[in-house]
Amino acid sequence: MNNETIQLKNLSIGYQTRHGVKTVAENISGSILSGQLTCLLGPNGVGKSTLLRTLSAFQPKIDGSILIVGKEIATFSDKELSRLIGVVLTEKPDVRNMTVRELVCLGRSPYTGFWGTYSKEDLCVVDEAIALVGIEALSQRMVHTLSDGERQKVMIAKALAQQTPVIFLDEPTAFLDYPSKVEMLQLLRRISREAEKTVFLSTHDVELALQLADVLWLMRREGVRREGVGSPVTIGSPRALAESGDLGRFISGKDISFDKETLSIRVCGL
Repeated sequence: MNNETIQLKNLSIGYQTRHGVKTVAENISGSILSGQLTCLLGPNGVGKSTLLRTLSAFQPKIDGSILIVGKEIATFSDKELSRLIGVVLTEKPDVRNMTVRELVCLGRSPYTGFWGTYSKEDLCVVDEAIALVGIEALSQRMVHTLSDGERQKVMIAKALAQQTPVIFLDEPTAFLDYPSKVEMLQLLRRISREAEKTVFLSTHDVELALQLADVLWLMRREGVRREGVGSPVTIGSPRALAESGDLGRFISGKDISFDKETLSIRVCGL
């Protein structure tokens, strides 16, 4: 059964600048459900990363509310959030003198107490996460020797080892080759279903999202409120958004067309 794990109500997001707060998007409302893979799509600079960082409590919201399992996000302690939300961002970890397995072990830190001692159960969870992502061969490699794609897989394994009901990912397939992109989204889709996790990720891989996502969030550039403009996010299944015409408007452009019957994108004139 899918539950509304996360509810956004009239959320405004932005960041601090030297001249004050810069608002990126306003009036965002919607629910993110467990047991589904939800993909956030939008052009560069629209605020996808800012939204994910705000939902992760890495930066404060400007206005509105973020409810997680029915509670306002600000009411959770840092320790509670670390057991509730796993996050994979695009920033590369500046890690040296640490193996892949040691880095994935850090996903268990919310449970290990002050001394950070890993139990047999902790280490079993770590090994399962490494196996799920398919990086057993990298287990003893030093993190700083990895490629961007390998490092991304390691960070996803760390989030899985954290065993949180919610996982946020910012461009998790950005540095992967195409077969690995497919494999990663299939993995996240399977995890959302089998473990009833709430998986919410941003991606530029639109065609893969159309095929593998249960729900899409389409984020428009008109994020800052203007008269007559509602939420900057349109939410629905790929099929429903195709039938409503929202996907066609989102995707189509000069020399690009969208086929709502096959949910496919083609370059015109070829």
